[in-house]
Amino acid sequence: MDFFQRHQSILDNAIQAVHQRTFFAQYPEHPSPKIYGETADQEGREKFQQGLDKKFKELNQGDPVDWKGDEESPYLQKPLGIQYPIYNVNDLIEKGSKAFHSWRKVSPEDRAGILIESLERVKERFFEIAYATMHTTGQGFMMAFQASGPHASDRALEAIASGYEELKRFPQNALWDKPMGKYNIQIQKEWRAVPKGLSLVIGCSTFPTWNSVPGIYASLITGNPVIMKPHPGAVLPIALVVSEIQKVLQETGNDPNICQLAVDTFDQMITKDLAEHEQVKLIDYTGNSDFGNYLEALSGKTVFTEKTGVNSVILDSTDDLDKVLGNLAFSVSLYSGQMCTAPQNFFIPQDGIKTSDGQVGFDELAQKFVDSINGLVDNPKAGPFVLGAIQNKKTCDRIAQASQLKGKVWLESRTIENPMFKGARTATPVVVEVDASQKDLFSSELFGPIALLIKTENTNQSIQLAKEMAIKHGAISCGAYTTDGKLKEKIVDEMSLAATPVSFNLVGNIYLNQNAGFSDFHVTGGNPAGNASFTNPEYVIKRFTWVGFREPVPA
Repeated sequence: MDFFQRHQSILDNAIQAVHQRTFFAQYPEHPSPKIYGETADQEGREKFQQGLDKKFKELNQGDPVDWKGDEESPYLQKPLGIQYPIYNVNDLIEKGSKAFHSWRKVSPEDRAGILIESLERVKERFFEIAYATMHTTGQGFMMAFQASGPHASDRALEAIASGYEELKRFPQNALWDKPMGKYNIQIQKEWRAVPKGLSLVIGCSTFPTWNSVPGIYASLITGNPVIMKPHPGAVLPIALVVSEIQKVLQETGNDPNICQLAVDTFDQMITKDLAEHEQVKLIDYTGNSDFGNYLEALSGKTVFTEKTGVNSVILDSTDDLDKVLGNLAFSVSLYSGQMCTAPQNFFIPQDGIKTSDGQVGFDELAQKFVDSINGLVDNPKAGPFVLGAIQNKKTCDRIAQASQLKGKVWLESRTIENPMFKGARTATPVVVEVDASQKDLFSSELFGPIALLIKTENTNQSIQLAKEMAIKHGAISCGAYTTDGKLKEKIVDEMSLAATPVSFNLVGNIYLNQNAGFSDFHVTGGNPAGNASFTNPEYVIKRFTWVGFREPVPA
């Protein structure tokens, strides 16, 4: 089966989208029956439920040494009971190293065809993956469907397109002909894009698919076999993806161990053993900064990290305060703030902000913000589904501790009942006012639905503090609201020096938390929040090396 020929139009459109940066989506984000079939939702839910309390037997990577699993549903607060095959590190490394020498010789065209075919098959399982994501991460259904299904697949396709284009940037061979007066020197030259070796992708617990597939597909398209090491608490979503990759590899006569799943448990983790192994040359990681810094310090590795950051919102002026606060309330509440792009630090001048209805003081603004949050979370048709559930119990502890900060608590966090899951672990946002001088309180990421209202002298200090936080502690996103053109340009200039993208004046159904595949670069790689950006050229070209060979042409 020539999958490249079958999917070439998909690849061509994706490459064009990478250059144009306008809206493009190969995989529709709405779970519409017209697109995915009348029974797709029901079938996906049933497949998920049928897999509970059973062994996951879809992988094709040999006999395991054991079967284990630690996943727990934040909605049900009980184990999923799924057991995964456990392999020892040396076995994974040995199989991956062997697969390297076959996969590196597969042409870029064939690799691209195989990988796009795997995405087309993953598409048939979007609903199953959505329910798996819900019950491992706590995301609401709509987010789980979009993030782990269409959006993740678009990001994977983006990595394929970027990698393929870089592999085809230079010719495979050329005749070098240099005039020397009465004669010419002719040399036949050849170049090969040589992959670096075994790739390790380390997944996170909150976005097990969206954050993992860019690294998986970027390494695979450039000829590097992958060991996917998921977070023990969120295995199933990415296990389904890996299983589909393995199936296509096997059908095309390739070694399924080109992409392996390496499951571990909380009491016997293998991440460091894999990362430190001399055969592992590439590492992709999403998670806390301490472990990310450890990985970046490993010698002999090319490491791509997304770590923790401190995301800011700069409030100066607006024509419609209610719309602004409604947008920000949603951004803080979405998936209970368990997103790397969620806003945390809201910098507000002590005299308040300018609006079309006049000046709105700090206290009035704070109360309006609180009212917007309460209006959202108390809406039975919206609140429970926007908030989702808390993935990690430690996040609940962090939320409780936020109420003890040295500042005025404008809004206490509370639990709300999810009508579909009575036992869901939930938490609404906590809002605390602190002073600009209390940098120790707002200079680190407080993961979860935690909003700090930071009282500044003026907008200039707000900008300075947002920039300082990003430079020193990292930032993945920044929001700004201003009607002043000169001030907007100042924010652009200052935050660009902190390598932090800024979203201006967002209202309506577009939020600070969201990044669009084929258009927005996720993380810049220019501040402590991470050293990589998907998907820019560096994200793929560092996974292989151009090597040249030359020989004089006989006279």
